[in-house]
Amino acid sequence: MSKRLLVAALVLVMAIAAFAVPMTAAQEEVQLVWRTRPDNQAEIDVYTAASQQIDEAWDGVSLTYSPGGQEGAGYQDVLIAELEAGTAPDVFWIPGTDVARFAELGLILNLHDLASADPEFNADDFYPGPMGFLTTPLEEGQEVLWGLPRDASAFAIYYNADLFDEAGLDYPAAGWTWDDFFTAAEEITNLGEEVKGFGMNAWWANWGYWINAAGSRFFTEDYKACGLNNDATVVGLEAARSLFANGWAVPWGEDSEPPFLAGNVGMFMNGRWATPGTIANADFNWNVAPLPEGPGGPTNWLFWGAYVVNANTAHPEEAWELITRLTSAEIQGQIASLGANIPSRANQEAIDLFLATLPDSGVNNQVFTDGLQVAVTEAPLFFGDWPAIDAEYANQVNLVLNGELSAQEFADTICDRVAPFFDSAQ
Repeated sequence: MSKRLLVAALVLVMAIAAFAVPMTAAQEEVQLVWRTRPDNQAEIDVYTAASQQIDEAWDGVSLTYSPGGQEGAGYQDVLIAELEAGTAPDVFWIPGTDVARFAELGLILNLHDLASADPEFNADDFYPGPMGFLTTPLEEGQEVLWGLPRDASAFAIYYNADLFDEAGLDYPAAGWTWDDFFTAAEEITNLGEEVKGFGMNAWWANWGYWINAAGSRFFTEDYKACGLNNDATVVGLEAARSLFANGWAVPWGEDSEPPFLAGNVGMFMNGRWATPGTIANADFNWNVAPLPEGPGGPTNWLFWGAYVVNANTAHPEEAWELITRLTSAEIQGQIASLGANIPSRANQEAIDLFLATLPDSGVNNQVFTDGLQVAVTEAPLFFGDWPAIDAEYANQVNLVLNGELSAQEFADTICDRVAPFFDSAQ
């Protein structure tokens, strides 16, 4: 080879090497896509900002936030279709009730080994209810961690202080009882034809509060069978039925939020997610109070969802690190600043961040954190078909609350009706 050709060859090799270094670096950068189901553009903006913040601080990893666009169960159905097609995100949020479904279908990664190898991870930082379900095995002896809880929420009574004043009633407060509640519902209803004392929407958690407050539960202690065939169920459903039978509540099945926001409902039972909308739309004095105590003592629901990892992600270690970063107290505090949910971390740092949210609104944030302390955790069923059970529970409860079936008949028959939907092999 001539000297001229040799020089040319060296120049070419050096040029290729110069381009190869950045190309290799770009190829080695891990690309992760993650998803939540935001309710509005404000939530999308906050999650996008959180994603950018994590991305900028994380060398070697590039994040893409992909908000889900489907409401309700459609969001989960789209995820399952994408997981089966191999196009799903690496990390995604699902409702707590769907964890068992995704785990049993083999769609999410068991993160136990990754968590065990992480010296900074401590399961005790999170509320124990969700973590109990996230560590429920599919088979005896299995050690699992299906994800980390993103958030939590609880019910409260949103009350119209102006209607309480007009009726000459004290505002609801800690320790108030069913008797106090029913008195308020009746006296507020008596204020006028368009006014109702109470409203709640027609889904399982609302009627379930009355069941729980009376001392019953949806399931047996091991979550392997129906738990509603008892006298406490009768007491709870009769109490709820009396609201509609006496005309003290917005009719069962109608959306109670619009009339509450219009100032025509004295008390509205809803979760923390209703707070931003109430701040934006209520033109009357209002606040939140604990749920009234029934014969079974104080109770509430702990609603939650989890970040989980695609079982087929190409980057399991980075996906695990992403969900730990997304569930840090700092990021959870940013999400909670919207006012729609509560951090899933139960440590004081996260609680303090939540208590400081919406400082100009006057909302009693403590009501929600107190509610979580007495709450029943919403449960993913590892030993039953929750959608089928939920549908049958709802069908029969609708008959009770509309006066077509007695509460006693419900308690006598409901567990037989749903028995086929539980795993008889367990």
